[in-house]
Amino acid sequence: MNSEALIQLEDQYGAHNYHPLPVVLSKGEGVYVWDVEGKKYYDFLSAYSAVNQGHCHPKIVNALTEQAQTLTLTSRAFYNDCLGHYEKFVTSYFDFDKVLPMNTGAEAVETALKLCRKWGYEKKGIAENQGIIIVCDGNFHGRTTTIISFSNDPDAYKNYGPFTPGFISIPYDNISALEKVLENPNVIGFLVEPIQGEAGVYVPQEGFLSKAAALCKAKNVLFMADEVQTGIARTGKLLAVQHENVQPDILILGKALSGGVYPVSAVLANNDIMLVIKPGQHGSTFGGNPIAAKVAIAALEVVQEEKLAENAQKLGELFRKEMNRIIASTPLINSVRGKGLLNAILINDAPDSSTAWDFCVRLKDNGLLAKPTHGNIIRFAPPLVMNEEQLMECVAIIEKTVKEFTEK
Repeated sequence: MNSEALIQLEDQYGAHNYHPLPVVLSKGEGVYVWDVEGKKYYDFLSAYSAVNQGHCHPKIVNALTEQAQTLTLTSRAFYNDCLGHYEKFVTSYFDFDKVLPMNTGAEAVETALKLCRKWGYEKKGIAENQGIIIVCDGNFHGRTTTIISFSNDPDAYKNYGPFTPGFISIPYDNISALEKVLENPNVIGFLVEPIQGEAGVYVPQEGFLSKAAALCKAKNVLFMADEVQTGIARTGKLLAVQHENVQPDILILGKALSGGVYPVSAVLANNDIMLVIKPGQHGSTFGGNPIAAKVAIAALEVVQEEKLAENAQKLGELFRKEMNRIIASTPLINSVRGKGLLNAILINDAPDSSTAWDFCVRLKDNGLLAKPTHGNIIRFAPPLVMNEEQLMECVAIIEKTVKEFTEK
């Protein structure tokens, strides 16, 4: 079947909860993907930073296939011979005492919220059902009912109520607002993205994360870092919070934890927090399964062995420099922002215009895949295995597309 027929097939039989670019992919390798007609593209989205290690990385795929032929799932009703090794590996890797394994990013966020609340009632001594968790305007932590309860994006929450109480939202990157809400004695946690990815790659001012963590510590409030998109080397450090030498009380990981090969997520914390959850109080049939354990170890080893954080840091600086050069020559783009290889350009048009979408369609025609977010913002996040020559080819495609747009 050709691309048009496959798109029609999805349209007919699938829910209409996504609006993909009109391209049907059938193969991926490294920084490249191919459509069903055989056209080759640079992937500049990386499955929302799940494919940091590149498409179909052989080491990660081998870990998947080898384990899949031996034992796939036991549930947590029994021990398996892979999970303990993974737990030791991942806790050492990120410097925590304990890990609670889950599958998806949203599940990991939900787990962190439950963990924070239980800690608040049993360790901090807050009266049951009175605990408050602080979040930020513009956040994106997933799409479960509880998570959308503290979203301020109408697409996420409209007509999905009633909502879960217990959250206060403050402006992102606003220390004084955080300080004010922390005066409430019922606050038990602060959930934050080190960089707001879905909102349009908003990078906070330097010092925001370290000051926020210090304020939380002073008030005995848990600092929870949602690094599902920003973690695993994407921003030029293993974790984005490490740019400010912050060690969160609760760390939330997903996406690139498996290199995009298998759904794997995790919540990490030290014993005094994690051990408030007792047997039977939280879990997942697939969480901590043998395939996930083997895949995650391989994916994290690739990050270290191939120095992906260092590569993201170096290429990110080059990319923003090149984007600023292009911006200086065109009215089409207002600005570029980002850290490492998580970047975005702001198209000079209204958020409800089709300009960013049309630009992405033209980028596709020229061999590069990216997607708008929030109307007039285009996120650029290639696999971290990209080299400088490939990056400059992508810059050339972007520049060519800008010229085509400007001249039309």
